[in-house]
Amino acid sequence: MSQAHLHLVRPDEDGSPPATQSVAPAESSRDVVLDRYDRHVNRSLASLGRLMNLPVEVRSAGTRVYDADGTEYLDCGGFGVFLLGHAHPTVVQTVTRQLADNALATRLFLNPELAAAAEELVSVSPAGLDYAFLTNSGAEAVEVALKLARLAGKTRLISTVGGFHGKTFGALSVTGRPSYREPFEPLLPEVHFVPYGDAAALRDVLAVDGHRSAVVLEPVQAEGGVCLPPAGYLRAVRGACDEVGAMLILDEIQTGFGRLGTWWGAEAEQVVPDVLLAGKILSGGVIPVGAVIASEAAFAPLNADPMLHSSTFAGSPLAASAVRATIAAMRQDDLVNRSKVLGELVLELARSAVLTHCPHLVTEVRGRGLLLGIEFVSSDIAADFMMSLLEHRVLPSYSLNANSVLRLTPPALLDEEDLRWLAEALDAAARELADAVPALTALPSS
Repeated sequence: MSQAHLHLVRPDEDGSPPATQSVAPAESSRDVVLDRYDRHVNRSLASLGRLMNLPVEVRSAGTRVYDADGTEYLDCGGFGVFLLGHAHPTVVQTVTRQLADNALATRLFLNPELAAAAEELVSVSPAGLDYAFLTNSGAEAVEVALKLARLAGKTRLISTVGGFHGKTFGALSVTGRPSYREPFEPLLPEVHFVPYGDAAALRDVLAVDGHRSAVVLEPVQAEGGVCLPPAGYLRAVRGACDEVGAMLILDEIQTGFGRLGTWWGAEAEQVVPDVLLAGKILSGGVIPVGAVIASEAAFAPLNADPMLHSSTFAGSPLAASAVRATIAAMRQDDLVNRSKVLGELVLELARSAVLTHCPHLVTEVRGRGLLLGIEFVSSDIAADFMMSLLEHRVLPSYSLNANSVLRLTPPALLDEEDLRWLAEALDAAARELADAVPALTALPSS
């Protein structure tokens, strides 16, 4: 083709690439955004946005999120992603440099960023997990883990009631909420669900064809409503798998990378799975990325034939640079330890607020590290408390598999001002809830 037929996009005179116009202020207006949601995104989400009077998010930094009107919010939500807060300078600077140099690889040549990220990721993982496979998301990480299980001859899957592993086909098959699975059935065959925290029930299921089974579970159920297992549960699960030759896949997409006050939830009981899954925090809140970290034995099929699972964008230089920068930032800011210390403070703030003002509306306040859940007597009460927090400009997270549990998953960067803001918002929301639903009203009828 001659050059005359090519449309050449040239840099600006100063050598910088052509600027891309960002969304104009008029396009950030709530009416415009809702109209576009209605016509091109999702009508139900548009209706929900109107019902909840949701603002338009346009900017974020540190522990704060800003809407189109310039209103500032304290982010204690984000579904577990923002342990490093928003736009952490170490991650942003690293990713920006990588974006300018080599964002996406051709995949024909070797990728030095991927190699370095894998080495770094293995260095903070339990001993014996020597291979890291980067993915585009947590759900894709689950899919890769299920493929590794199948390649190892584990055609029978055991998961837990209330567990959440994603909504792609395989991940959905092992997600423990029937209302998500049923519209898409039949899903993967031979999937069994056992009660979470019940090692005896797991042993019973493993008693049949345990040698061709893979167990998939979370060290703490996050979307299940911050369900903490009894002491010794993970060790018992590991032991039960070892007895029959089952594979153990630990989904730490939400619990890993410092969220629980340790690098991994499995550390609480010194358990090493065959396959460990990461995501959420792994990107530093900047670039979507997940990971599968596996033992040499579990990873052997992909070592033998890497084409058994491939993905055009997975492990891109841009994503890999974010992983390295995230690990560096966590080390330099001591964020794992900060998660533990801050988690204890936030848990006490939440307990104090609801137990002082509305104990009749709360079943339990629980958590580990910076993964906390307030369980209310009903989903309606939980929704009312969430709306009150939003009115006081604090962003929480709801729980996909437990509608009566409201979660707090704040960054490990909270300072004294943030803690005061959170304490005042929790206290005010609890008082407002108590005024709306007095104790006598909440009592069950005899």
